Amino acid sequence: MKKVFFIFLLLVVPYIHCFDVLASNRVTIVTIGGSGESVNAGSERDYQKLVDRVVDYWKREFNKVMVYEPDLIVLTEDCDRPSGLNKKEQSDYYKVRDNQITNYFASVAKENRCYIAFGIKHELDGFWRNSCIILDREGKVAGMYHKHFPTIDEIEDEIRAGTETTLIQCDFGSVGCAICFDLNFGELRERYVALKPDIILFPAAYHGGLAQRLWAYACRSFFVGAIGPLGCPSEIRNPLGEVVASSTNYYNYAVATVNLDRKMAHLDFNWGKLTDLKKKYGDKVIIAEPGKLGSVLITSEHDQVSTEEMIKEFNIELLDDYFNRVRQIRSQQLK
Repeated sequence: MKKVFFIFLLLVVPYIHCFDVLASNRVTIVTIGGSGESVNAGSERDYQKLVDRVVDYWKREFNKVMVYEPDLIVLTEDCDRPSGLNKKEQSDYYKVRDNQITNYFASVAKENRCYIAFGIKHELDGFWRNSCIILDREGKVAGMYHKHFPTIDEIEDEIRAGTETTLIQCDFGSVGCAICFDLNFGELRERYVALKPDIILFPAAYHGGLAQRLWAYACRSFFVGAIGPLGCPSEIRNPLGEVVASSTNYYNYAVATVNLDRKMAHLDFNWGKLTDLKKKYGDKVIIAEPGKLGSVLITSEHDQVSTEEMIKEFNIELLDDYFNRVRQIRSQQLK
């Protein structure tokens, strides 16, 4: 049914004026924890056999989640590297691997009409990169992000730092990326604060703890972490930083259908307006208030009226507009 609806959107929606602003923009996201390192090389040094074993591993993992008909699947950093290889052996493995696993992921994306994002080390334009590659529903590269802050060990291993921060446009919205160690650097986060992505993807070999929540809230974005070590949860967070789905000790993946048609507002000057909004739209609008924060997440569940239209109807001041107004009034006071 989802695939039929997607075809309808492609063919019909561009010609319907009322869909200029999409309401109820629901996206089903899957994050899978663990990585290619779940494949232990052991004594095997036939690198083609190791590539085949990694492909078999991901076949099994994909089979677990395709029943959910995901729009987006997020895999971990170094998702195609077996464990048990020293640096020289990893280099030899990468030469044999080449684009084989990327091509396999592309075939899965095309067959299942979904986006797949994954972390991989590869050589590109004469440099080795630690990248997040996003494949579209046709298996084509929709975009690529290069890790901005490789660790010192990675830099010594000639992993080249990325410099560009641009949003990757998907048919459901915009995506930004950060990889593992990147999460420690506020200057990268501030770039995404300005860019306002719908979703931030985080393939990693560490969790990041409270930094995940900080990034989600600061960027007003959904945040999807795909964490390599199985002892760390892979989670999907909303723009309030709250976990809406998590892997467990039993399941190494998490699934959530999120609604990207959302806005954030502060309670100041909006109390009565939010009450009136809820009175009119009832269960067609969700106003999530997490406590202690003073901010709320407003989400339209209406198929014809977007959150933006609801905000305008009730003249609700958005969170960042409010903060900017405070800055302006403070500046005027200090003149």
